[in-house]
Amino acid sequence: MQKSDPKKKPPTIKEVAARAGVSIMTASRAINGKALVSAKAQRAVELAVKELGYIPNASARALAGSAQHRVALLHSNSTTSAYLGELLLGALSEAPQRHLHLVVEQCAPGAFAQEIVDQVAHGHVAGVILPPPLCDWAELIEGLRARDIAIVAIAPDHDGPDMLTVGTDDRHAAYDLTRHLIELGHQRIGFIEGNPRHRSSARRLQGFRDALIHHGLELDAQLIVPGDYSYRSGLDAAEQLMGLEARPTAIFACNDDMAAAAITVAHQRKINVPAEISICGFDDTPLAAAIWPALTTIRQPIRDMSREAIGLLAMRFRNREDGAGDIIGKVKLDYQLIRRQSDAVPARH
Repeated sequence: MQKSDPKKKPPTIKEVAARAGVSIMTASRAINGKALVSAKAQRAVELAVKELGYIPNASARALAGSAQHRVALLHSNSTTSAYLGELLLGALSEAPQRHLHLVVEQCAPGAFAQEIVDQVAHGHVAGVILPPPLCDWAELIEGLRARDIAIVAIAPDHDGPDMLTVGTDDRHAAYDLTRHLIELGHQRIGFIEGNPRHRSSARRLQGFRDALIHHGLELDAQLIVPGDYSYRSGLDAAEQLMGLEARPTAIFACNDDMAAAAITVAHQRKINVPAEISICGFDDTPLAAAIWPALTTIRQPIRDMSREAIGLLAMRFRNREDGAGDIIGKVKLDYQLIRRQSDAVPARH
């Protein structure tokens, strides 16, 4: 280890990252013993820390628990309870480990962006997590930036050049689930859209359309019906699809709540799931495994996304204290197609 020189500035995490040949984000994760760091990167960072004599800034970590380092998870009335619950569980488990104080703030329906910014600023919040659809509200983001409040956007439609973002590939995930249904033999597949305010709905619809086109199937406008991510909207949409003279043999709902509603409608109409109709969802919230039949769905790592968001905020605060400047972080997490009991080959007529 290098001898300390009182005239020399202490090494920063930026220098550790450069010496180890990794990103600042990876170096910070390795130093803090977080997951998602390869064994090779972990060893390289540990060696760089030893060679440089790097000592994590204790004052920054102490400050992280103060009022100046409160972080807020903002949500709106269009965030479903299941999605919000998963975000909360992830954030609540990660914040104490990062020495951050988490608060949860609801944005009042109809509130102006400046009102929300003032609400956050008056709460002495240093950083915010913006889930959909708040992550795409340009006026809100600009207002928070003007107050020097750090922002992590979860699943935004576009990754800005200087944004901290966490997400997964909605479009490709929807493509994979649609392809799965096509490979089972389904050709008439209904699609229940999500809330139009959430850009994830458009991305999932595009993935659905891509899969149909790539497999030479017709795009039937009757089979694409509106929803808003709520269970109630799923009931209405499923009634519309199952009331068609040539009803679909499968339904892909944009989230698990609407897929569960579609299963309810099928039960009410005495349509067997999955023998007569396959029904799939998206998110893999706890509801997906609790209903009957258990739901085939895309597992979106919602808890991990909020954990990563907390981690990005902690790294930004710490890097500022270490003199390393603001980090730019874009984390993409993997999804999984989880097959349960709600899908099958289509029935022969």
